[in-house]
Amino acid sequence: MANILNIDTSTDVCSIALTSEGEVLEHREDYEGQNHAKVLSSFINDMLTYATPRGIKLDAVSVCTGPGSYTGLRIGLSEAKGLCFGLDIPLIGLSTLELLTVTVMFREFWDEDVLFIPMIDARRNEVFPGVYDLALNKVMSPQPLILDENSFSEFKDKKLVVFGNGSDKAKGLLNIPDAKFIHGIKPEAVNMMALSERAFRNNDFIDIAYSTPEYLKEFQSTTPKNKV
Repeated sequence: MANILNIDTSTDVCSIALTSEGEVLEHREDYEGQNHAKVLSSFINDMLTYATPRGIKLDAVSVCTGPGSYTGLRIGLSEAKGLCFGLDIPLIGLSTLELLTVTVMFREFWDEDVLFIPMIDARRNEVFPGVYDLALNKVMSPQPLILDENSFSEFKDKKLVVFGNGSDKAKGLLNIPDAKFIHGIKPEAVNMMALSERAFRNNDFIDIAYSTPEYLKEFQSTTPKNKV
């Protein structure tokens, strides 16, 4: 097993976890909103301060590459790239939607016909969802989607589990009365371990120089209505 530093800044949570051999050794989380630029560097320093005197050498850095907050994703990926370049170790990129899915998947026993629908909130009635089965296969690839009553209706014969910070507005729009909504599920670095260790075993790394966040759609800036 590898020693991996896991970083997630894809939503309003900033989190980091040092994992090794299936165990979380140390971790930090900030739930106060968009503080990523303020706290991430100190969180990384905390992890290195923990690892160095114990002779723990990092084998890789893992970071969520999206979808999610444009600013948060850039901050997390930039910090991860800098660490990998400086330490000459590989970089692992993980999907935020897959991280949300394994977080729910490991909470309880699920029937084989279940489908997981993680959702990242976007603007208005738009979300960034994906659909995954119990083996984490993509049934529907991550994509931007404007929700309406017919969204995901093609999966109504399955047991649907919906979660993520976009699920609240989905509950009032989807015409799927039997869907199970789980609230309060956030992407956190402590839950990245299974995904990052699998990627490390498979040598599934991303390019340190040229990899970019998975925004799923182009960034659109807005102009303030009230100008001075």
